[in-house]
Amino acid sequence: MKFLSRSWLIGMAFGLMCSAVWAQANWPSRPIKLVVPYGPGSSPDVIARIISEKLATRLGQPVIIDNRVGAGGNTGTGAVAKAAGDGYTFVISTNGPLVYNTVLYKKLSYDPFTELRPVILAGGQSNVCAVRSDTGINTLTDLINAMRSKPGQFNFSSTGIGSLSQLGVELLKVKTDTFAVHIPYVSSPLAIMAVLQGDVQFACVPAVAVLPQVKAGKMRALAVSTAKRSQFLPDVPTMKEAGFTGIENVAWMAVMAPGTTPSDIVQRVNQEINAILAMPDVKEKLYGQYMEPIGGTESELKSFMLQELRVMSPVIKRTGVTID
Repeated sequence: MKFLSRSWLIGMAFGLMCSAVWAQANWPSRPIKLVVPYGPGSSPDVIARIISEKLATRLGQPVIIDNRVGAGGNTGTGAVAKAAGDGYTFVISTNGPLVYNTVLYKKLSYDPFTELRPVILAGGQSNVCAVRSDTGINTLTDLINAMRSKPGQFNFSSTGIGSLSQLGVELLKVKTDTFAVHIPYVSSPLAIMAVLQGDVQFACVPAVAVLPQVKAGKMRALAVSTAKRSQFLPDVPTMKEAGFTGIENVAWMAVMAPGTTPSDIVQRVNQEINAILAMPDVKEKLYGQYMEPIGGTESELKSFMLQELRVMSPVIKRTGVTID
């Protein structure tokens, strides 16, 4: 009886293993869900829909967008962290839920570094530091000097507590030993409106919000936050070119999978999205939203996330900001 019981268990285990191998070999055999932890029309939603259309064609299965909004992106991101790693659920998330919130929240319901698996850094957009065009401030150096000469008289707007548009400025303040009061808003258009109305003196927010006002002559772009100049603002220097080193950040969006997702499936999705990001029509659509495709390997994304944590963790702690 013991022999039969043991044989039965071995047989069941072997059958389950064969079933798993068959499932991976025949992946995908049903629709794939791509969770977006932000609302329709947001940057992650836009890039998710551009990618999903092409990915569905290449994989031969529908890729369904699931906007699961809440808790600054934590709700949707956390749901995927707890999902089955069967290759049918992915998330396209951002700086906050994937890195910053591990420091901003005392108790995060998931660990993005252990419960999620990097797939690919899909794309991003630079933050643009800008002022109203009639301020007499023409360069980033002018802004820094003004902040130093008039301590306590400068405010900056952001898209919310713990957002890159706040933390990027906090990093700038650390590197330049300056002070400015943070005034959070719920969206980049409102953050820009605060600058235009004179409620704050400057903002460093995504290019998509700044460029229309720069083109209209209402705002002046002082610097971009990325390591290289933005193709959308080729005449605007980087922070380093403006004379301030060690201040590089980008509003990025990455595709992640549940941590137990098989390597061959993750590699396949990585390869397919890399190919999609290289397509001329995809680039054109992304450029139309002031976003740039990035791509790369899974390991590059993991290293990138760890570097983001190393740089921004002390900045977040210095602010004393917590969300929960």
